[in-house]
Amino acid sequence: MGAVPSTPSLSGARPQDTAGYLIGSFVGEKSFPIGSDFWQKLLELPLNLHWPTHRVHEACKLFAQNNCNTRHLAKILIHLSWCLQECVSNSGALSEVYAKAVNAVYISSIFLKYLIENAQSNSIEEFHVSLNESEPAPNSFKTDQNIVSLVMHNVLNFIGSVEVSPNTYLLHQELLNFMLVAMSTQLLYGPAPGPTDMNPFIDAAMAQESSLVRLVVRRLLLNYIIRPRIPFNSASYPVFSGGSQPGVLQRVSSAAATFVLLPFNYLVSSTGDGPRNPLADISLHVLLILNYYRKSVVGDESLTDRSDDSATSDSLSKGKTYFSDNPYCKALENARDIEFDRVDIEGNAHSGSHVRLPFASLFDTLGMCLADETAVLLLYTLVHGNSDFLEYVLVRTDLDTLLMPILETLYNASKRTSNHIYILLIILLILSQDSSFNASIHKMVLPSIPWYQEHLLHRTSLGSLMVIILIRTVKYNLSKLRDLYLHTTCLATLANMAPHFHHLSAYASQRLVSLFYMLSRKYNKLAERIDDKMGKSGSFGQDSLAEDLSAELHIYTDFLRIVLEILNAILTYALPRNPEVIYAIMHRQEVFEPFKNHPRFSELIENIYMVLDFFNSRIDSQTHDGEWSVEKVLQLIIMNCRSWRVEGMKMFTQLYFSYEQESHPEEFFTPYIWRVALAHRGLSFNPSAINLFPVDLPIEASSRFALNFKDINMLML
Repeated sequence: MGAVPSTPSLSGARPQDTAGYLIGSFVGEKSFPIGSDFWQKLLELPLNLHWPTHRVHEACKLFAQNNCNTRHLAKILIHLSWCLQECVSNSGALSEVYAKAVNAVYISSIFLKYLIENAQSNSIEEFHVSLNESEPAPNSFKTDQNIVSLVMHNVLNFIGSVEVSPNTYLLHQELLNFMLVAMSTQLLYGPAPGPTDMNPFIDAAMAQESSLVRLVVRRLLLNYIIRPRIPFNSASYPVFSGGSQPGVLQRVSSAAATFVLLPFNYLVSSTGDGPRNPLADISLHVLLILNYYRKSVVGDESLTDRSDDSATSDSLSKGKTYFSDNPYCKALENARDIEFDRVDIEGNAHSGSHVRLPFASLFDTLGMCLADETAVLLLYTLVHGNSDFLEYVLVRTDLDTLLMPILETLYNASKRTSNHIYILLIILLILSQDSSFNASIHKMVLPSIPWYQEHLLHRTSLGSLMVIILIRTVKYNLSKLRDLYLHTTCLATLANMAPHFHHLSAYASQRLVSLFYMLSRKYNKLAERIDDKMGKSGSFGQDSLAEDLSAELHIYTDFLRIVLEILNAILTYALPRNPEVIYAIMHRQEVFEPFKNHPRFSELIENIYMVLDFFNSRIDSQTHDGEWSVEKVLQLIIMNCRSWRVEGMKMFTQLYFSYEQESHPEEFFTPYIWRVALAHRGLSFNPSAINLFPVDLPIEASSRFALNFKDINMLML
């Protein structure tokens, strides 16, 4: 950074020189007391100096070397806390106060991020987020208080208590950026939380009062629902300075991209893929990270064996450790619709103990955004964890608002990540567990589906479209992903839906029978490979290939049986309502013939042939001149459905699949959410420091995670 004067002097200095001088002093060896006017000058001065990236890198390195003695990170976090306290306590606070807070949070984010991604130990002491005992401080400030807790309380208190307005928008956004940086310590550890993991800022967020937690969860969700836009009219946005008047925030052409001291484009790379709404986007990322955080705590027998109602542990025991409660997860699970004031059986209202949200607006917002993975994660989190929201979704008469974007995304599975597809399918499985949902989706008729290209779908029910897309997903998975769990989820959803099929379309019925044929071909190929192996060696053997083939054959045997049970459920419970299914089975009846004597399938196929025999005999008994047309055969099927009796069929227990989340969901969701957050926010983080998930980036793609300074123009205030 070069030599700097021993004390700041603003008289006669150009703003650019003063900016460089003050930042040089901030990262340098000299320690400025917490009460020094240096801090006011640093946070108040209008700065607009461009620094080259190598100079910023040098500043961060120098700061890391000197912070152990200067404790300047702790001090700027204290000043940030004081600015936020003033903003909260004085609703009419001057724009200068907000500007100081924005400067403080920018500077804090830049240097805290550098310390996190270059951390060498699992100790918070490495960050030196505390004051020296000899530090002179104002009488009102206790030097021994926990500064991490202080700043997180004030950050969360501002987010939860102060409305988003033209005056406060920028500060809200940058506080959320700060939270993302502060919580990025999770990237340093593996997906399974351990008792030695150091996440001081997110731990401090977990320790807040439940009333504040509810305010924060509500604000983050309202940001997502309302999607406030950054105001571009400087006359109504006093934080911006107009004309030639100097101000902390200079109005620049790129608006939200480069405002202040060390701009957000230092924290993010320039990918060109900006979010549709920056505040809504980062609010949801922060909420999801908070929601899925689990802290592993080492406890003695008295902690891990607690069984009384007052226990604060989730009792998710892993040996001698347990996971402490997550208040954000509980607040989201217990969120209620603002339209209904729930009253318990004794007539006691509980409006103050729950997050109150406009479920209607949340439902509509999710419907608009489900092409985005974070929206899908939020929808999953709500329908799985919040019974009130799930109930609300199931009683909506416009289920196409959610289902159409879900089905379109599944249709374009090749353009999506496997995790994205996985979560969407689980959402459909959860919804299919409700019989009213399975019935209602067949009552909604869609005039057309323009995005479906393989076949013209005209006046198709939502239920039929869902069947078509699920089967198409199985086919895609069979050829590309080969994920057995995706097969299972698709088939489980179809099985839940089957007894409730109502006037399934001809195309959906054809695809259902084709599903059996497609899986049977895979089954036959596996069986042939096993037979060939036995023929060559005289025995099947016990090598790894033989075991793999045998296990895969067993899996596809189960898949075929599920499809046969789906067909049986239709024929047993919904035959009169689905003549197109009968026609499709009759048209391809030869595909069932090879499995008539299979021990796992014979009883199920007997039922299918009982139906085939009934309708074949009715058609054979009809005298008809000329060719049988599809319409005439279908008309005959419809007519004979009235005389069909199910009594002769063998009855099987109706299949019903329910989704159960694994006992440690954070091991999947935490890495997934951070992957999405890094990609969407473009947050540049040293890839060699990431242990939360594997990082194997090609050279041409590495700029997204580039080490701090790749191709970034720094704007210094």
